[in-house]
Amino acid sequence: MKPQDAMKRDWIATASTLSQALPYLQRYDGATVVIKLGGHAMGDTAAMEAFARDVVLMSQVGVKPVIVHGGGPMINEMLAKLGVESTFVDGKRITDEATVEVVEMVLSGRVNKGLVQAINNQGGRAIGLSGKDANLMVCDPADEALGYVGNPVEVDASVLHQIADQGMIPVIAPIGAGRSGETFNVNGDTAAGAIAAALQADRLLLLTDVAGVKNSNGEVLTEMTPDQITSMTAEGTIAGGMIPKTETALAAIAGGVRAVVILDGRAPNACLLELFTDHGAGSLIRAEG
Repeated sequence: MKPQDAMKRDWIATASTLSQALPYLQRYDGATVVIKLGGHAMGDTAAMEAFARDVVLMSQVGVKPVIVHGGGPMINEMLAKLGVESTFVDGKRITDEATVEVVEMVLSGRVNKGLVQAINNQGGRAIGLSGKDANLMVCDPADEALGYVGNPVEVDASVLHQIADQGMIPVIAPIGAGRSGETFNVNGDTAAGAIAAALQADRLLLLTDVAGVKNSNGEVLTEMTPDQITSMTAEGTIAGGMIPKTETALAAIAGGVRAVVILDGRAPNACLLELFTDHGAGSLIRAEG
């Protein structure tokens, strides 16, 4: 086949794909979609560029994306550089005053602004903020033993609505404000779930490094209910790092989010596959009925 023939075939396939996406484009026009992006994905420049391009495309076709990001690897790197030692309780880092200062510096600074710039480089209009801005996310201590680790108890989504109404894309660092002026580090998934519930989002997409929730045979379950998740967790089928993500999904759905999807953020165009194709991606969780 001549090169121009192969190119023509690719163009035809692209046009066909766009045509098939029309019902989904109409379905999500005006819908709020909260996306949690993990810190590991943000360390890869090419992956960041691809993610940013997908987010801008979503915004361009009428979706209202809201991005919540992590940054664990970057935090660990900076703590090591500064010689700040970490103490752990049951595998969880104790966040003292010195540590939370570094966490805020990394998440609200380097990581947040890097993601904002990546989206803007693709033609979007992103604006970076943390949960402390406009008291977006007020927290109580999640566990006194862990120090400045917060659990969101009040989320004021009005500022996010205002940003979205201006055609801009909020990019949120999971840093919360305490009732007495403290700064709290918040788990990224937890923050995304609380923000999605406050926005009554149509979708919460939790990007991770696995294909989705798997059954006892190792098969990815494409659709699940909260009752299934509860049973699989009790049986031990859902375990380890997947538990916090499914707990976030259950809390978000209970809070009014229409559906949550746990999907592999390493897959090319994962968000677009989930929203705009028959195929979908990962495990979709929603209430029955």
